[in-house]
Amino acid sequence: QVQLVESGGRLVQTGDFLSLSCKVTSDSGRPFSAFEMGWFRQTPGAEREFVAAYTWRGGRTYYADSVKGRFTISRDNAKNTMFLQMNSLKPEDTAVYYCAADPMGNAYLPTAREKYTSWGPGTQVTVSS
Repeated sequence: QVQLVESGGRLVQTGDFLSLSCKVTSDSGRPFSAFEMGWFRQTPGAEREFVAAYTWRGGRTYYADSVKGRFTISRDNAKNTMFLQMNSLKPEDTAVYYCAADPMGNAYLPTAREKYTSWGPGTQVTVSS
């Protein structure tokens, strides 16, 4: 079983920066370093959308066009924790942010919701204009 808990969400102003964390606990038998991880976000009435992903194969990162150049995904395998550094925040970044894990490395694209089998409860990020 894999459990994820996000933290760091809060109210900020346009142009501010914010760092989210996702702590992972697992008894799956696979090390966290082998997990493929992602961040998604969701606003009321909208589908959950991809934000960023970090694959263990070669340590590749992926970003949605809307956050490329402003957000950075990273991970600390020793601490079983993933991060999302968000800079130059905009009101349209307001959403509940979810971290997600694919412990087994399935074949779905890193940008696909279907890839991730474990999700955190989410953390609210609000960017005021």
